[in-house]
Amino acid sequence: MGSKLASDDNVYLQESVQTAAKILVVGHFAVGKTTFIGTMSEIPPLRTEEVMTQAGADVDDLKGVHGKTTTTVAMDFGRLTLSEQLVLYLFGTPGQQRFVQVWEDMSRGALGALVLVDPGRLDESFAVMDLVEQYGIPYTIAVNRFDGTPSHSDEEIREALDLLPETPLVTCDPRDEKSSANSLIVLVRYLQSRLR
Repeated sequence: MGSKLASDDNVYLQESVQTAAKILVVGHFAVGKTTFIGTMSEIPPLRTEEVMTQAGADVDDLKGVHGKTTTTVAMDFGRLTLSEQLVLYLFGTPGQQRFVQVWEDMSRGALGALVLVDPGRLDESFAVMDLVEQYGIPYTIAVNRFDGTPSHSDEEIREALDLLPETPLVTCDPRDEKSSANSLIVLVRYLQSRLR
């Protein structure tokens, strides 16, 4: 994403930036976190992806995942300038249970989280939501409607995930800048409403 405040030639923050907010982009394995950060970051994103090997076959469940050959092993990082005074730092967490320690470290100082979920694998979202709630991080649910996944209404997804009525729920295509930006807008507005 090209920002009006940052160009390809200038990856440094403007001097006018006064506030930085840390936002987590979380979700289960292979839900689109790396893609989301790549779509939204105004700077080349930091990615710590490695090729999946046979050694991980017993650990990483690829059921419902097609064509995945790499996995995040530490984090993804991107930056998005919202105004001359405010910048968001986007941190993507690994989706596998074996990286829970990374979660603990990355959750420190996070203002909020965007929880990506796959409607075809909603049950895999519970462990992620448990962690976000355990660390007391306010969150918005972004449903990544993959091609060929079952279609559920918002009410069905809310019920399946046992969401509180005030928890925002949006649809998001992490490959699409406008859709991804809308998800972040919903999260930021939710976070602002909690400060009033």
